[in-house]
Amino acid sequence: MSNKPVIVFEGIECSGKSLHIKNVCKFFKKKKIPYIYLREPGGSKNSEIIRKLILNKKSNFNQNTDLFLYSASRSENIQKLKKFHKKKIILIDRFIDSTIAYQHFGFGVDLNLIKKIHSVILNDFKIDFTFLNIVNSKNMLSRLRKRNKLNRYDKFSSKFYEKVQKGYLKIVRNKKNKHLIVDSNLELKKNKEIIIRKINDLIK
Repeated sequence: MSNKPVIVFEGIECSGKSLHIKNVCKFFKKKKIPYIYLREPGGSKNSEIIRKLILNKKSNFNQNTDLFLYSASRSENIQKLKKFHKKKIILIDRFIDSTIAYQHFGFGVDLNLIKKIHSVILNDFKIDFTFLNIVNSKNMLSRLRKRNKLNRYDKFSSKFYEKVQKGYLKIVRNKKNKHLIVDSNLELKKNKEIIIRKINDLIK
C-alpha cells in the first residue's frame, strides 16, 4: 500500500464517520502531513449543486434517479481525486460503498448497473482502506433527534437503515485486510485512538 493512500470513512447516519474524519484532518494538520479531504455527495462546485438536489427534503426522486445523481456527483470529483492520487493522502467521507449499501441493499437497485457505472467513472482509481462506522438503532435515533437540521436521507425508517448497515457489513467482508469496523456505540475517545493508530500504520 502507498504511504499516500486513499482512505474512505463509511457508515449510516449518526455513525460518527464525519466526526472521525474531521479528527483525522486535525491530526494531519497538526503533523503538517499533506492531504486532501472530500465529502460525497459534494466536494466540488458542481457536486455541491447536485448534493443540494439529492438531500433537499422536498426532493422525491426514484431510486434510479438517486443513483444517477450520486454518480454524477462522483464523476465531477474523479479528476480532482486522480490529480492528487499517490501524491497526497486522500480522505473521502462516503464513496462507492455508500452507493452500493444505500442504492442496492437499501433501495434494491441492480448491483450490476451500479458496477457498470463505476467502471466508467472510476477507471483505475481504487480505494486503499475503509473505516466502516456502525451504530445501533437506539443510538442512531437518539443522535438524529439532536440534529438541528434533517435532510432527506435522515428521514427513512429504522428498518431501512438496518438494511443499509447490514449491506455495508457484507461489503467489507470482501475487503480482507483493507477495512476496519469502528463501533461507534463505544466511547468516542477510545475510537478516536483506534482510528489514529491505524492511520499512522497506513501512512508509514
